[in-house]
Amino acid sequence: MSDLESLGGLVRGAATALERNRERIDDLNVYPVPDGDTGTNLALTVRGISEALDESKATDRQALAGELTRAALMSARGNSGVILSQIVRGAAEELGTAGGAIDAPAIARSLRAAADEAYRAVRKPAEGTMLTVIRELAEEAEARAATPVGPVELLEALVVRGDEAVARTQQQLDVLRRAGVVDAGAAGLVELLRGLAAAAAGEELPELAPVLELPVQTVHQELSPFRYCTAFVIEGDDLDSARLERELEALGDSLLVVGDRTALKVHVHTDDPGAALSLGTAAGTIEGVEIADMHRQTEEREERLLEAAPDPNARSAVVAVVAGDGNQRLFESLGAARIVAGGQTMNPPTADLLATVDAVPAAEVVLLPNNGNVIMAAEQAARLAARPVHVVPTRSLQAGLAALVAFNPEHSAEENAAEMREALAAVATGEITIASREATIDGVSARAGEFLGLLDERAVAAGPSFDEVARSVAEGLFSEPREVLTLLTGEGVPPLNGLLAELAEGHPEVEIEVHEGGQPHYPLLLSAE
Repeated sequence: MSDLESLGGLVRGAATALERNRERIDDLNVYPVPDGDTGTNLALTVRGISEALDESKATDRQALAGELTRAALMSARGNSGVILSQIVRGAAEELGTAGGAIDAPAIARSLRAAADEAYRAVRKPAEGTMLTVIRELAEEAEARAATPVGPVELLEALVVRGDEAVARTQQQLDVLRRAGVVDAGAAGLVELLRGLAAAAAGEELPELAPVLELPVQTVHQELSPFRYCTAFVIEGDDLDSARLERELEALGDSLLVVGDRTALKVHVHTDDPGAALSLGTAAGTIEGVEIADMHRQTEEREERLLEAAPDPNARSAVVAVVAGDGNQRLFESLGAARIVAGGQTMNPPTADLLATVDAVPAAEVVLLPNNGNVIMAAEQAARLAARPVHVVPTRSLQAGLAALVAFNPEHSAEENAAEMREALAAVATGEITIASREATIDGVSARAGEFLGLLDERAVAAGPSFDEVARSVAEGLFSEPREVLTLLTGEGVPPLNGLLAELAEGHPEVEIEVHEGGQPHYPLLLSAE
């Protein structure tokens, strides 16, 4: 097996572990601000790394290390994701120069390099955080590498040390002690390591631990002194990170400026995102801009912790497979009790579905696969589950949302499944994707890179114009009388202004809803009822 294949498997293991624990880690998040997104940021960072590796053509270890480092930098989300990107940088640069098999001493050296790089990235390092954990992992690896130990055995020992280090964070940082929780970033780092260790051993991840009820002081946290979490990438030829850091320092706190002279990732909490972006554009070309209202996130976190726990007396609950942050929020707002990250090209295994079903505090479960490739795994999970589970074979996110509208927690899973199937009969779906190669599908010819429109999974249009293809799909949805058209925007979606104006003018009787879905591979998903 090549280095690329081996690394890809390890990263997928880490990504799966983070996805499984994302919500728990989000709930722990009180430091540096209680915005409740550490688990999500870490999961998205590792997912971005995994997707980049899937596209990699690297043939030697040093080139692979370079691609891994850049993928981590470009994918880094939030404070925790940026620090993780530097942990990855340190480890990758060390392993990139290692010859032969990756043994225990090489792992120890990579963890020491990772810890050093992470500490360098943070202007005011705080103990009781993921920095502490990566340092302790390096120390444990160095001690064990001095004795005969294999890589798998070493990784398993590091997981144990990591769990112990996470438990200690509550006593190392006052804000964690007062809140009665461990550090979210540290917990996420160890879940990542647990996924690596399981993948290296060729084993399934252990069962999820029961979710503990958080103390009330964890829920109610003070707002950050600054409102906006602002992050972006700067690319250029000769970037000066030290100068940029000095200029940004006056704007806020939680400042991180990491990378190299050709690409920098900036993260800062500020009340003036525009000023931060102006400094970035003065230094080079900016992209990947992310601005989040941390005050709103903190309030939403509090509401979620107080209200989102499913009623333990509910007769049934919904588990849904969902791709995209915005889509996840939609499913949760409509009553989904648990989300499993997955979809096109990232189908979750039966074990993940089963673990999530088992974690739902309801007597019965309705499982929405929301992708044709996930239906068989969902049905297998239903057969293995210890409680009644009914699979509604939804083949798309749009279908899943339509089915979820019909859900009633007071009904049995069987009754809900029947009502959801009935709701699906009234929904037509469409999607816009991008052709990966030249092909003729259902009599429609598309060239590589062109937009391809599907109507109820059949190709109906293709071409270089997004608006024209999307219009063809929408008109196909309107072949029968419709009242509501729902659009879910995905990654890389072009502006919709022209398309929306045409649809509104041509079909004034139809209510048009647009939601930011965030799904990969499909710039636009459509459904009509």
